[in-house]
Parts: sequence; C-alpha cells; structure tokens
Amino acid sequence: MPIEYEGDAFISYAHLDNVELDEGRGGWVTNLQRALEARVAQLYGAESHIWWDPKLQGNDYFADTLEQRLERVKALIAIVSPRYVKSDWGRRELAAFCRAAEQQGGIRVRDKARIFKVLKTPVDRDLHPPELQSLLGYEFFKEDPVTGKMRELDEIFGPDAEKDFWLKLDDLAHDVCDLLKLLPPQPNPAPARGSVYLAVTTAELKDRREAIQRDLVQHGYTVLPDRALPLAVAEVEAAVREDLAGCRLSIHMVGRTYSMVPEGGLVSLAELQNELAIERAAGGRFSRLIWIPPALQVDDERQRRVLDRLRMDPRMEKGADLLETPLEDLRTMIGMRLQNVEKPGRQPPDTTIAGAPPHLYLIYDQRDTDAIAPWADFLFDSFEVIHPGFEGSDSEIATYHDENLRVCHGALIFYGSAGEPWLRGKLRELQKCAAYRETRTRPCIGVCLLAPRTPVKERFRTHEAILIPQWDGFSPGPLQPFVSRLKCEEEPPPGDGTAVPG
Repeated sequence: MPIEYEGDAFISYAHLDNVELDEGRGGWVTNLQRALEARVAQLYGAESHIWWDPKLQGNDYFADTLEQRLERVKALIAIVSPRYVKSDWGRRELAAFCRAAEQQGGIRVRDKARIFKVLKTPVDRDLHPPELQSLLGYEFFKEDPVTGKMRELDEIFGPDAEKDFWLKLDDLAHDVCDLLKLLPPQPNPAPARGSVYLAVTTAELKDRREAIQRDLVQHGYTVLPDRALPLAVAEVEAAVREDLAGCRLSIHMVGRTYSMVPEGGLVSLAELQNELAIERAAGGRFSRLIWIPPALQVDDERQRRVLDRLRMDPRMEKGADLLETPLEDLRTMIGMRLQNVEKPGRQPPDTTIAGAPPHLYLIYDQRDTDAIAPWADFLFDSFEVIHPGFEGSDSEIATYHDENLRVCHGALIFYGSAGEPWLRGKLRELQKCAAYRETRTRPCIGVCLLAPRTPVKERFRTHEAILIPQWDGFSPGPLQPFVSRLKCEEEPPPGDGTAVPG
C-alpha cells in the first residue's frame, strides 16, 4: 500500500537557534524555513510543504501527534548547533523519523538520503547524533579571513554573509527537490481536527496571515473563512457568524492600515469580525486571540483609534488575549489554545493554595532593593509579594525570573535607578510571557515612577501598563487603581465556565 505523505520535509531544531539577534528581522530558523519552502516550490514546480513546530522546546503542544506526523513526511532537515546536539527533543524527533523511514524501505532512496544536515554553527562531528554523523551536511557558516572566527551566514553579518546564505540555501533546495522527485506526490486529505477562524486582514499582513494559515493546515485544521467575504454588511455578518459558529478559536491580526468598511456598515471589517467573535464567545467554549505587531507605527488616525480601543477593551473575556509580540509568540499561543480545545477536560496546573491572595511580582533594579521596601510592605497586606533574585548564576537568576513571570497574577515595575531601555525590556518580557503562561493571560502590569525625577521619566508613556507616579516616595493613593484592577481581574468571570482557559 503506498504511503500517503502529508508533508515534504520537517525541520528539527533547537528553540535557542531561532531567537532573533536583531528584533524585527525574524529568527534564523524562521527565515530559513520560509525561504527554503519558496525555493523548493519554484524548483519543483508545485506547492511545497516544509513544516516545523514553532514551539518552546520541551513543551510541545502537538506532542500527541508529532511522532505520527513524522511517519508521514518525506524528509527531515536537522539544524545542527551546539544547543541542538544537547537536545533530547531533537534526538527524539530524529529517532522517530528514522524508525518510520526504516519501515518504509530505508533512510536512503536510491542514492539520496532522506535526512538533510544543516550546520548552522560549527560542532565537532563526534558530538553529532549518530543518525547524522555519516552525512556531509550544508555548512551555513564561513571563516572570517581577518579574525579566523567562524561566522554564521546571516544578513546581520553583512552583504557577503547574506549572499552566501542564499547560495547555500539554493544548494539545499536543489537537493531537497531531487529527493522529492523520487517519492510519490503527497495527497491533499481533508483536515479532520476542527476549524479555526483566521480573520481577514489587510494587505500588509498578508504574508504573516498566510504563515499562520499554513501552520494550521499542516496540523490538520480547517481555516475559515475559506471563501471571499461578501461586500454588503448584512451578508458579511451572516457569513462570519456562520463560520464562527463552527469554530472554537478565532485569531485577529491587526496592523497599521485601516481595513475596508463593508457596504452599509459603520465600522471596519477588522472591527466587525472582532465584535462578532466577542458575540460568539458569549456562548462559551470559545477562545479569541488578537495580535498586533510589536513597535507598530500608525499614521492613520482612524486606525490609531481602533488599536486604542482593542488595547483598552474591558470585554477581554476569559480565553481572550491581546499580544503585541513577535509572530513566533502568537504561534506558540495558538498551539496552547488548540491543545486546550482538543483536551477540554484537562485543567491547567494551579500553582496557588486555595484561598491564597494573588501573586504580585515586584520587578526592580538591584540598586533599588532598599528603596522599594515601603511598597512591598504595603502591598503584602493584599497580595503574595514576589521579589526578583539577584544571587546565583545568570542561568539560575533567569530561570527564577521566568518562573515568576509564569505564575504571577500581576507585575509592578519600579522605574528608579535603571534607564528606559531596561524598563522597555521588562515590558517586552511581560508581553511575551503570555505565550507560555498556562493558567492566565498576560498579568496586570503597573509602572511606579520613582525618584530621581527626570525629563525622560516625565515624558514616559505606554499603553501596556498603568502608570503610578511616586516621585516623592511611597504614597498609597496613586496605587489604588492598580490594586483594584488586579483584585478585580482575579474575581471569577461571568458565564458558564466552559470557555477555553487562557
């Protein structure tokens, strides 16, 4: 019986190798996957499906089906790096693919190997997983003739490195294409894992919407709407309601451009779809994600108002979340939501004792340790106060910080001795933490403005947190809006209690 392949190639990698070196450029693995898929399609003359699992390593949201899907993929591309060769997860993916390949006739098809070794960073061959040691591989690095150091092929290292990246990728694409020609074409089976509403968005986000759509389809989901929406507002509302009724998750990607207004309508298509998703959520068992690209610059005043309304919308029901983070964080959050949809009986772990007060994480520079004592004492009456760690190795401190971000109900940042870049960095961490928090969406965030009072601090503004002026020392009055909001957010939400956990 012929094998029914569901993908051309699977990329096995370590999450650390996809961290952006320069924010906004995309991770190295992200860029390779996108470019390789497009180039293979051009050479092969048909659509290519080179998929990957954009997860945090060791916390796979599609783990139940990953091994089965590796049995249905034609090739595996391993991104070898110092982190990858230490990864138990990477070895598991390699082993699963090799077991399936041996049952299908072997790792080699004629003279072509079904595993491709991409060497992102130099690693001694003896350290490579056994399945990869006999393969020559594709070296995506070169020796700097001046320093003698090995440089990865990445545009961040200059035009020569970027040119060499594309040449090496073209070599890899040709070889992948040659292998695909030796294997039967993949079928196009109908998805059978449910439907997801991926809201129609503006042209500027077309590529990113298609990337999310491709991820969902590759994991077996039907993506709606699957046809062009009507022009008249009444017909649009009917079509969107019909699609949302069959979905348990909606995803709304909102950018800098004001979207079209349906004929006879009063709001843009982006707003209309979001409103109808809120309506759908009132029926229970539904999750809603809104994504805005980070550091978005908007010129259109209409779109500014749309974004402000989304950020400040008090109707963020349980199971709804707004992210202003890189696209990879949205992908991870989607995986979490779909996991909860497929396993509605599974409850997220409860890290607090029943009846205990909410956890409040105080974030401050080490130089402000003594100064924040009055706030810590005052807040301890209402919250379980958590402090940052400053002792131990960098790894231990970072792990403790990440755990605090994961479990806290609220975070209060003290803007004192440290500069604005430090503050913005902490806000970004809190934005991103929503992608791996299992029990709640992004925590309630406040920023205490402390002495010394400077023009830079006075001009500081953000939509991401409640600003709390405390220039003259501890004052409980300005803290009350933040305290009240955090207590309010911990009250049980109305409804039937069946919404997908956020």
